[in-house]
Amino acid sequence: MELTISKKQTKELLKEVLIELVEEKRELFFEVMLEAIEEIGLANAIREGRQGEFVSEDQVLAILRGQA
Repeated sequence: MELTISKKQTKELLKEVLIELVEEKRELFFEVMLEAIEEIGLANAIREGRQGEFVSEDQVLAILRGQA
């Protein structure tokens, strides 16, 4: 026996699950959402940083040692 559900039924089930999650596990839901937003921000920062010029490891170490 194969179970088949329509796109509309899938969407309705997903909405129900999300509503139940928010109502019953509010803290967990917000932690997951916050982590996802942080990951998106990090990915955007990495992508933005890759557009600039690269510097050598020696230059970075010299700056950290106060020699630059």
